[in-house]
This record gives sequence, structure tokens and C-alpha cells, in this order.
Amino acid sequence: MFFIVSLLFLPHLLRANAENCDFFQGSWVFDESYPMYNSSICPFIEKEFNCLNNGRPDHLYLKYRWQPQGCDLAKFDGRAFLQKFRGKSILFAGDSLTRDQYMSLACLLYTSVPGTNYNMTRVGLISTLKFLDYGLTLILDRNAFLVDLVPEKIGVVLKLDSVAGSEKLWSGHDLLAFNTWHWWGYKGAQQPWKYIQIGTRLLKDMDRMVAFETALETWAKWVDTNVDPAKTTVFFLGVSPSHYKGSDWNQPQAKNCAGQTRPVPGPTYPGVLPPALAVQKKVLSEMRVPVKLLDITTLSQFRVDAHPSFYGAATAAADCTHWCIAGLPDTWNQLLYNLLY
Repeated sequence: MFFIVSLLFLPHLLRANAENCDFFQGSWVFDESYPMYNSSICPFIEKEFNCLNNGRPDHLYLKYRWQPQGCDLAKFDGRAFLQKFRGKSILFAGDSLTRDQYMSLACLLYTSVPGTNYNMTRVGLISTLKFLDYGLTLILDRNAFLVDLVPEKIGVVLKLDSVAGSEKLWSGHDLLAFNTWHWWGYKGAQQPWKYIQIGTRLLKDMDRMVAFETALETWAKWVDTNVDPAKTTVFFLGVSPSHYKGSDWNQPQAKNCAGQTRPVPGPTYPGVLPPALAVQKKVLSEMRVPVKLLDITTLSQFRVDAHPSFYGAATAAADCTHWCIAGLPDTWNQLLYNLLY
């Protein structure tokens, strides 16, 4: 009886917790019960995020739990999540940090009911995972800019005022989770476009922060025009930090995250917040449709230990941008879980 009553009151308690606490301010605490799941039994982790399978020898980074100031997060309950979204669809659209979050959620759900039937397919940049016993569909749209990136005769064009190529895919879901920022600063050979287009103007380059804001405004206009908030919940993942400059966390001798095994002590991170986060918050605040910001920047800044480093897909350079799975993205999804109620 107590278990049934607890389940009935859980959504109410989560709502009260979310209203009275800032989930995104706090510190990381050691917790022997972590990680949230055994990553070795999750079939969805791609090589670049599978740190343990790639031979990472230290496991301490798996043992930290995010503790907000003044309240507690409910544990991620995969069975409850699967029941809540039975017969529904969830779409993630964004860059490789969204891929991190997508695979983390897939693992959190699968390991809660090991052996559950699933089907996973990938066509081009679109991955689709179906939990057949629950009728839940998870879709990943590998879409680094959210706005259209179009090959044309003159070369690849980044169209800041168009999401025409994504509208059909993004429509009709019960939960949408978006992200973009990581690729906006690349220049030269690393940038995947030749021209930037706004309306009829074709530019070789422009202020990247202005370009980023323009693209976000285009995305926001699509959401405001096409999303019914009574039917669809929308999230936006905040800026995920990289760790390539040790002076940001008071270790000026460190050139990157290699060898880091513990989080930076909280509750204050020595480095500054990325300016892109302020742009995200500005655009979201001006929208008609409510979009929940997963404001994971500060809590992720502390986790200098949680990157693949030399235990990702490539060993020539330390990957201090992406995150190991199991690991930090599981907390992103725990926060999403708490904000859903």
C-alpha cells in the first residue's frame, strides 16, 4: 500500500521540488551507489563515448551524484518513464552533445528493463530506437546547427533563416529536445559550409555569435508557430562546456582534461560562463511556447573528469568536449526527468 501511495504522490512531490529549488546550482558528491546503470549491458553506446570499453582504467568519475542546493533530485526511474511515454515519441535534434544525451537516455531506459524488445535503425543522419514492448520511439536528428545546411552548386550554404529541411521530421512528437552551439565557432577547413545565407544575402563569414542568435531565432519562430504546448513538451540543452585550458579550473599547468579523475570542487566554478548561454536564455525568454532550459553548463563545468580524454574514438588527441557514457549525460537526463513532472 505504501508503494502505491508513494507512486501516486511522486508527480506532486517532483512538481513541488522543481518549483522551490534551483536544480542547476549545487555540487557533486561522492556516492558509492553510482553509476545509475551498468554500461556494459547497454547496446546503444557508440565507440567515442564508451570509455570503459575503450580501456579507461579509473572508475572514480562514475561515482559522483549531483546535489542541488536546498533540495534533492528524484532518482531516474526508467520503468516510470517508459510508462509515462507508452505509445509516444521523443525527438532529439542537435549536435554530438545531443547524441551523448540521446544514448544516455536509451541506456537509462534499456537497463531498467534489461532484455526488453527493441529495434534500432539509422538512415543517413536519423537514428530511430523503438522500445517495442512500450510503443515508445526515440529519434535522433544529427543536426548540428538546427537551421538548414544545403549543398548547392556554389558549395555548402548555411541558411540562417530556414528550417525547411527539418520541419516534417520535427512535427508530431510528444517531447522535443534541441541543442546547438558546439559547431558555431569552427573556421577554415573545420567549418562545414562555404557560405552563410540570410534572406537573399550570401556571406563568406560574419560574427558567429550574431549568426548563432539569428539561427536560434529562426528555430524559435518554428516552435512558436508549429508546437502546441498542450500536446508537446519542449526542452533545450544548455551549452555543454569543454575543458582544454587548465586555468579555467585553477590548474594552469593542465593543457586539457587528460588524467583528471575528480570533479572541480563546488559550488563555484573558477572559469566564466560561455557567452552563448546568455544568447540561448535571451531567445528562449522571448518565445510564446514555453521551452524548458536544461541549464547544465555550470554543473558540467565542474566535471573536468568526465570526458573521454584518450578513451574515446581517437587516441591522437584528448577529447575534452564529449562525455563518457555511463557518466555526466545521465545526470542531464535525471534533470529532464525531474522537470517533466
